[in-house]
Amino acid sequence: MPRLPPVIHPLARSFLAREEVVAGLLTRYGSPLHVVFPEIFSANAAAFRQLLRDSGLSYRICYAHKANQSRAFVRAALEAGLSIDVASPGELASALGAGFPPGRVEVTGPKGRGFLAALVGTGVTVNADNQWELSEIIRLARARARARGGERVPVLVRVSGFGAVPGRAPRRVSRFGVPAEGFGTVMTVLCAAQDAVDFRGLSFHLDSSEAREKVQAVEECLELFEQCWAAGLAPRVLNIGGGFRQAFTADPAAFEEYARALKRGLAGTGPPLTWDGNMLGYRYENGEIRGMPVFHKYANPIPGSVFLRDLLASPLPGHGGRGVAQVLRETMIELWLEPGKSLVDQAGLTLASVEFVKPAPGGSFLVNLDISRDKLCPADQEVMLDPVLIGQPAAPEGAGAGPAAVFFAGNLCLERDMIYNHLTFLERAPGPGDIVAFVNTAGYQMDLSASAALMQSQPAKAVVRGRGTGFTACADLGDPGEEAPTCFTATSPS
Repeated sequence: MPRLPPVIHPLARSFLAREEVVAGLLTRYGSPLHVVFPEIFSANAAAFRQLLRDSGLSYRICYAHKANQSRAFVRAALEAGLSIDVASPGELASALGAGFPPGRVEVTGPKGRGFLAALVGTGVTVNADNQWELSEIIRLARARARARGGERVPVLVRVSGFGAVPGRAPRRVSRFGVPAEGFGTVMTVLCAAQDAVDFRGLSFHLDSSEAREKVQAVEECLELFEQCWAAGLAPRVLNIGGGFRQAFTADPAAFEEYARALKRGLAGTGPPLTWDGNMLGYRYENGEIRGMPVFHKYANPIPGSVFLRDLLASPLPGHGGRGVAQVLRETMIELWLEPGKSLVDQAGLTLASVEFVKPAPGGSFLVNLDISRDKLCPADQEVMLDPVLIGQPAAPEGAGAGPAAVFFAGNLCLERDMIYNHLTFLERAPGPGDIVAFVNTAGYQMDLSASAALMQSQPAKAVVRGRGTGFTACADLGDPGEEAPTCFTATSPS
């Protein structure tokens, strides 16, 4: 039976081992329930900060708020001395409400005229996505200066389209940012607007976690810095975005074995491992499995801070092979980054209760949970990690006492509401009353794709902290100054 064992942080593992604590939280806050661990967030942030301090770089870490809406994480970022990256008026209000000063807030993503008007004059750094945004910022800043005075607007400009070859399309096309090969026009606008904007530097965010692509982007941005300096501008920040990976699986070899078994099943040379022939992004052509799967590289064993360490040591061909960190130090460029998933790596899990179990094709079982797929899975991505089963109820009818193959289904009356479209192999079949814990769900899984189907409310969030031999849990709500939520404490018997 191929397995997909997850990495589980010791604090989360200790929590899951306390069945009475887990059950008590569900009694208090309801099922399903998201659980977040701010202490793990803080440890991840400390690893990034230590690495950057050791590199000798001037730096700024901006927590990407969109990774998780938890206010506990926002406060943990504030307390750790981080800045924050927001991409909407709601996220901006959350950051400011938690106590972030405007100077530690960066606003990214596409922004309309109304949002830009609300940003100008606040002191936040505006990461301009395109030339229209930049021109609008300049117009608004000048109008404000005429009416009431004020300082220049701090601005970064997002760049994309790296790896362009004359006569060919860029290697990676993006709907965001200014194409690198067309940056000269933006540079002309910036030169003429030094009265209105404080051009701090360049940024990029690749929809990729490949180090070589990031190194290529850094190299091309450094060329743009040289052009800006020659034109009389003084950029001093390079923001390399996020995408620093997570370590998901506890056994990369086991994941690879599952992937091979999955392909054999799709090709018809082995037992099928997917629900109703779902190809999970693959396709079968000319006797071979082709295409890209709808799941991440779960076999990656490298956490985000280690990936950043390796990236900073990567040689830049255009700079005599000197490493990224060395070149940034020599040019006195401050490094900014926007980690999201890698800061909340291992810092959250989701609990759901088993409602019923029934037989499914091939001797497997369909386990129906009280949660829908879109409250647990990021968009159309398949999560390839075995959950943890909590509880000891009787086995469902037709199930023996031994291992079982199960499909997890959601609680919406839609055929497509399968929590997992792949088989999960457990030590025993779950039964009604069991609790299923899906681990490492804090990164984009809790909040990214929420549905209002059937008028279901969103799962609550509980903030869990280790306290000696026990745990303290509070509801994840309230800004500073609001009434503190009531906490639930559980300790081991003396």
